[in-house]
Amino acid sequence: MVIQAVHVPESAEAVVACSARGGWIMGGGTVVMPLVNSGAAPATELVSLRRAGLDGIEVRDGVARIGAAATLAAVGEHPGLAFLRPALRTIASPTIRNQATVGGNLFVAQPYGDLAVCLLALDATCEIAGPDGRRDSPVADVLGSGVGSGEVVVAIRATVPEPGTWYYHKAMRRRLNSAAIVTVASVTRTADGVVASDGLVTSDGVVTSATIALGGVAPRPVRAVSAERLLRGRPLTHEVLTEAGEAARGDIDPFDDAYASAWYRRRVLPVHLRRAFIPPVVR
Repeated sequence: MVIQAVHVPESAEAVVACSARGGWIMGGGTVVMPLVNSGAAPATELVSLRRAGLDGIEVRDGVARIGAAATLAAVGEHPGLAFLRPALRTIASPTIRNQATVGGNLFVAQPYGDLAVCLLALDATCEIAGPDGRRDSPVADVLGSGVGSGEVVVAIRATVPEPGTWYYHKAMRRRLNSAAIVTVASVTRTADGVVASDGLVTSDGVVTSATIALGGVAPRPVRAVSAERLLRGRPLTHEVLTEAGEAARGDIDPFDDAYASAWYRRRVLPVHLRRAFIPPVVR
């Protein structure tokens, strides 16, 4: 299809109105524009979020509210979201991060969309505007089935994890700027949660709660519910984490692509889940 119009609404309500008429939402354009340029965009009108006022970021009382049009770079620069910086640095290049948006990352096909994996681990909530008003939806539901006709994600809310409870690891073909082979993000709490000087948890206590999200191992980000169940009441040891990684194989649906085969992704998942919690020693 050929794009015949580009709308630049100045409010969320105006975005919804344009979307309801069949316009295709565009955040930073890092995914949409390649499709437009190749003629593969399934719409004749684009709706840009650039002036819709949906790029604000606020962290208050331990809860972050991130506008859907906020860029990945802006999220990484916010002092209240510093825990996400290592994850964001693994996503594409600085040029892409200056354009790509948080809302757009929810709809990127795997093995991309690493921020979406983080938001799933954070058990985030999406604020959605539509023709019938606004509603909240778990990010897991949006990742699974998208949003309704004419609806638009306008913001994401998530509780900032306590110090020493956030874990992230991404296996890539290159050190940076590459799609995921396996991505692991988790909020995991232990009985005591002692944090060492190097920032790693050195608790001898057992896991009291765990939320683990995986990327690169299914068509969309998924929860490793089997691993979560196995970890509860047990310590974060090498042996227990390897067992949890083996259990997580039951939660995935890996695929072949240019970065890795489905067989390889399934094979190395336990290793990378363990490395999310116990990084290898660099000598």
